[in-house]
Amino acid sequence: MMPAPDHTSTSSSSTTEASTPLPPGMVLGPDGKPCRTCTDWKSWSKIGKSKAKKDSKDSTSTPGPGAGAGAGAAAAAIGATAAIATGSSSFDYEKECPADKEILGRATWTFLHTMAAYYPDKPSPMEQSTMKSLLTSFSQFYPCGHCAEHLREEMKVDPPKVESRRDLSWWMCGMHNKVNEMLGKDKFDCNKVDERWRDGPSDGRCD
Repeated sequence: MMPAPDHTSTSSSSTTEASTPLPPGMVLGPDGKPCRTCTDWKSWSKIGKSKAKKDSKDSTSTPGPGAGAGAGAAAAAIGATAAIATGSSSFDYEKECPADKEILGRATWTFLHTMAAYYPDKPSPMEQSTMKSLLTSFSQFYPCGHCAEHLREEMKVDPPKVESRRDLSWWMCGMHNKVNEMLGKDKFDCNKVDERWRDGPSDGRCD
């Protein structure tokens, strides 16, 4: 959940050359390869643009049988990438592509806040134990590695409060606000967690 600094690829298996700095905002995963779920789409798409340009250059500098087809394919790839970058109406990144850091984060917070909003007011010992286990497992397997690590560290300092629905909802809100603060975003008013995630506004606009 913590924004990561830019890195330079050091793995020969990465999609970028070992000596080539990654685009600003690009983050490497534990395997040394660019991590889609740790990176925003604008940074991620630069890999595709660089590869398309390299393929186009290679195909035009070494002509031979099929060179025309290779150049055409590379040009098509560049054109497709450009259409995506300029917001072509025929392309919906969020619906058609694997989640990037932003999309994954929004979906995850929606799930976590809503789960907390519907947690029992008076959970049994078994329910409390299950919720703790769920959050512990979640912090291990969240696809963005450095985000998961940050959550684990925060949970050591401030363990999940699972004694009631209100306790869990406020704990979740506090965790979210720590991330918001790091990202320079406004904090959410935790007094409004039920209105936002369970009941809706009092004026009935969501009914």
